[in-house]
Amino acid sequence: MSFKVYIPARYASTRLPGKPLARVGGKTLIQHVYDRACASGAAEVVIATDDHPIREAVEAFGGVVAMTAHTHLSGTDRIAEAVQQRGEHPATVIVNLQGDEPLMPAAVIQQVAALIGGAQEIEIGTICEPIEDEREWRDPNVVKVVRDAQARALYFSRAPIPHVRDADSISPNIAQWRFRHVGIYAYTVDYLTQFVRLPPSPLEQLERLEQLRALASGARIAVATACAPCGIGIDTPADLARFAAVVAGRSSH
Repeated sequence: MSFKVYIPARYASTRLPGKPLARVGGKTLIQHVYDRACASGAAEVVIATDDHPIREAVEAFGGVVAMTAHTHLSGTDRIAEAVQQRGEHPATVIVNLQGDEPLMPAAVIQQVAALIGGAQEIEIGTICEPIEDEREWRDPNVVKVVRDAQARALYFSRAPIPHVRDADSISPNIAQWRFRHVGIYAYTVDYLTQFVRLPPSPLEQLERLEQLRALASGARIAVATACAPCGIGIDTPADLARFAAVVAGRSSH
């Protein structure tokens, strides 16, 4: 299917300022992400930013840039402005790939794009992975998701969900229900435009999770289990160091 990838990128970051321009293995982080998007077979890859040094870096490696306002509170808002600027058709499928996901497999990008369209009447497609580590399960920085029988989202939370009330008596196989949400999304331009016009929902404000706005408004969110490991997002200097080790390991073979 045809789809486009938009990558929101901003210079400011509380834990790792300037991370899109951090260099690993001779490339900036944003170029690593761009390369993953290009490998997915997307019809076009666009980086949406408000930062001129990021624009210069992207143009230096031949990437496409859309300059947006600096007032956006989320990457989704930034992408919404960029697709409007560029006159994207309402039916175009957009994959929102975060600018700090340099290990996202091309196959997963294709997978999330394919969730949109057909007879499923899905507004948003996204991905999850099993949680095997107890610390990750308890970590509020790891977003968890619970799905229905059709693999559609019932709820997202920073809390460990689902909660087992009578674990001692029924000993359920809770591992089969533990999934972390991976922050990659697909939607049409038409739905994206509708979404950014919705007011933040109370649940969204409590959990600080934008996808709860969509659920609260009645949107259907397909949550597929990732077809390949999604790797690590880069949020801290330690994450960047781990990514550098991965890149160094690849180059040594």
